[in-house]
Amino acid sequence: MALQNDLIVRAALGEAVERTPVWLMRQAGRILPEYRAVRGSLSGFKELVTTPELAAEVTIQPVDILDVDAAIIFSDILEIPEAMGLPYEMVEKKGPLFNKTVQSKADIDALKVTDGSELQYVIDAISITKKELNDRVPLIGFAGAPWTIFSYMIEGQGSKTFSKARKMLHTEPELSHQLLQKITDSTINYLKAQVEAGANLIQVFDSWAGILPQDHYKEFSLAYISQICDAINDVPVTVFAKGAYFALEDMNALNCNTIGLDWNMNVANARSIFKDTKTLQGNFDPCALYGTEEQVKEKTIEMLQKFEGARHIANLGHGVYPDTDPEKVKVFINTVKEYTSK
Repeated sequence: MALQNDLIVRAALGEAVERTPVWLMRQAGRILPEYRAVRGSLSGFKELVTTPELAAEVTIQPVDILDVDAAIIFSDILEIPEAMGLPYEMVEKKGPLFNKTVQSKADIDALKVTDGSELQYVIDAISITKKELNDRVPLIGFAGAPWTIFSYMIEGQGSKTFSKARKMLHTEPELSHQLLQKITDSTINYLKAQVEAGANLIQVFDSWAGILPQDHYKEFSLAYISQICDAINDVPVTVFAKGAYFALEDMNALNCNTIGLDWNMNVANARSIFKDTKTLQGNFDPCALYGTEEQVKEKTIEMLQKFEGARHIANLGHGVYPDTDPEKVKVFINTVKEYTSK
């Protein structure tokens, strides 16, 4: 059965679209009272991620409530280290915490390359979501980029500097590559399982791309993202590397369809680099959604004008913040639809 709304898939492939498609990173949850009601009835975030029926429910909520052009499966990038043998917990208002971290070759050797079976709950959530969406809109699957996953596995939690992870690149480059390859192989297996379960597009999130110098980013991140892009060829792939403005030219060589731009990236510069060989996604400042409805509308039009004539999927330059008013999000979405339907 064909998708009723395939705008995002066509835009990613560089095909003609009637209007610019729009969705939001982190749209599944966070800002919606309906999500909070589901989450509030559970022990916490991880119970929601590992309960397929509920993960499917909150994945579909923004399609019904916000009228976005795609759903993105409700999950977390840290499911990969968990499947490899390094469990994490999600600490309320603090974020992820690994009680054990990777510190030695023995630690790396003890990790397994997951074939995806340990993450069957995500695959089941995708299958349920696909059935319940009934092809109304595409479903986006995702994973974290190997460097970002590596950062958490070494550091054990979020960090302003990720200095332990960066130190390892300098002091133990061979071990770093060994761990990054294990993460990459696991991620490829996982993403292939997502596609098999029905994901129509894949997005790779490199949340901590911007903390590396250019030479390290090329060696320890892009090389592994490239492997993922080469391996996933049944559906369009988006690479979103936050803060990696210095690597956009190198990203030209990636075998992906879409490049996500954060809100600090210069759109004209990105357009001159990619020259319509790739679709650009983004790059509305999430904080602009705190403005008045009129301001949100103005800023949205301002953003759309920068992408005029380019292959474009409208989105934020990062995930929507939890205290954002859903009504302002609707203004953003509706403005994109009205402006580009003219």
